[in-house]
Amino acid sequence: MAGHSKFANIRHRKEKNDAARGRVFTRLGREIAVSVKAGGPDPANNVRLREAIAKAKSENMPNDTIERSIKKAAGDLNAVNFESVTYEGYGPKGVAVIVKALTDNRNRAAANVRNAFTKGGGNMGTSGCVAFLFDQKGLIMVEREQADEESLMLLAIDAGAEDFIVQEEGYEILTSPEAFSQVREALEGADISMASAEVTMLPQTITALTDPEDIKKMNKVIDLLDDEDDVQDVYHNGEW
Repeated sequence: MAGHSKFANIRHRKEKNDAARGRVFTRLGREIAVSVKAGGPDPANNVRLREAIAKAKSENMPNDTIERSIKKAAGDLNAVNFESVTYEGYGPKGVAVIVKALTDNRNRAAANVRNAFTKGGGNMGTSGCVAFLFDQKGLIMVEREQADEESLMLLAIDAGAEDFIVQEEGYEILTSPEAFSQVREALEGADISMASAEVTMLPQTITALTDPEDIKKMNKVIDLLDDEDDVQDVYHNGEW
């Protein structure tokens, strides 16, 4: 995995998703269900649900599966008892790691996350130990063949984007968390296909890993966390 080449990270994630699509869709369905419980089943009146749907679509979750997840959650709100939990810790060489989870058992989730850190040669820290090293941002990625650079930049900036970054493989559009939905919807309205669209945590600084053993350990931390059903997202500031 190529550290923070974001397009490379997306390919890595999608390749893993194809091999474990059922587990990925279960996680996305859980996120949709929690969003429905928080704000109702109508995406027009529920920003969190709109964002969950956008994330599901960017992971190639079929529309009918998304609709079933919404209807199921709306029909049995009492069954949706997941809570959001954030864990923080360190990988090899002090790589900062943030783990976002949705769980119905905090003790189980904490134990499993701690185990993943330990087996990968890292350690779980206290709340706030690395969060200050990240900024919460909306991040939308569009592959080059999907849009003209100048037109896309003007559309994104007019819709409220903070930054527009040109990469070899495509374009990165950065927004504040508050402006994310309106920028994403502007692109949807222009029929622009997005490789990824989510509110994420972007590192302010990078910790470079060069030793093969450290890289192996860091990949193990990420893989073990990815295998946990309670874990929704993993963010880190490592690069290799």
